[in-house]
Amino acid sequence: MEHELVITRRGPRCGLPVTVAIHSTARGRAAGGCRLKHYPHWRDSVTDTLRLSEAMTAKCAIAGLPLGGGKTVVAMPEQGYAGDRRDVLLDVGDTIALLDGRYATGPDVGTGPDDMAVIAERTPYVFCRPESAGGSGDSSPHTATGVLSALRAVCAHRFGSPALAGRSFAILGLGRVGAHVLRMLAGEGARLIAADVDDSRREVAARHGAAWTTPQQCLSAEVDVLVPAALGGLLTARSVPALRCAAVAGPANNQLDTPATARLLHERGILWAPDIVVGAGGLIHATAVELLHESPAQVAARLDGIGDTLTREFLAPRRTGGDAAHTGS
Repeated sequence: MEHELVITRRGPRCGLPVTVAIHSTARGRAAGGCRLKHYPHWRDSVTDTLRLSEAMTAKCAIAGLPLGGGKTVVAMPEQGYAGDRRDVLLDVGDTIALLDGRYATGPDVGTGPDDMAVIAERTPYVFCRPESAGGSGDSSPHTATGVLSALRAVCAHRFGSPALAGRSFAILGLGRVGAHVLRMLAGEGARLIAADVDDSRREVAARHGAAWTTPQQCLSAEVDVLVPAALGGLLTARSVPALRCAAVAGPANNQLDTPATARLLHERGILWAPDIVVGAGGLIHATAVELLHESPAQVAARLDGIGDTLTREFLAPRRTGGDAAHTGS
């Protein structure tokens, strides 16, 4: 077991399994989001917590944050939760309070800033609370800012220029972050294709001049860059052969189903920007503001640095004799 601490308890109010995993506090307090999601079995939620918390350690380290990795996951019922949502969040807060400051949580799949305000009723170790509650607010615009910095670095490395105007992008997932990325790319003059499992998102795509398609067609679209912005596990031994893009860079977490899939991307000559770098903007902003108490200038420099971090990653194979343009990691 590589984790420092794992707690799974039945929430006394909600009756649902609540898991908090701390992977590492070697660099500082562990940080990671709170996910409310259905799983086939509650033990699957524990497995996901372990995987996600380990990824958070890497994300914080690569972002240069003096923080470790952790995660909270609540296994929600398949048929939906009939109880009070506040009970779920208060049970999360009580579980985090048991850790005496070793871990702080923020929004993730199924949660947002308002939920963090409820958790904060039971523990101070929360970030991304609403601005009205003294927090840094919605992290999604800052995640999107980091994604744009990453996309400029990807285009500079793959095509010789950081300019996004005229480049084609397929954005798969138009949730809070994906919609911001779409808007920002449209403002840069990019050519856009978009898809989401929620057909109501078609209006968002149309508003910014993006062609609407199905998720499967979006995945295999012939574009410069594929931008995964939904849930993870998108890149697999089955999906990679169907890709028709020159690069993949997006904020979706855990895009590779297994590490071996990176080799498949490499063999196809597709540049992959690691999601733990591309999607770190929201984490960087929220933790720098609320946990590290940095100035706006310091926070902005950290967000701009995402592109520089990727550039270093891309150039590393060249320094060791590899071919960075075709790297899969």
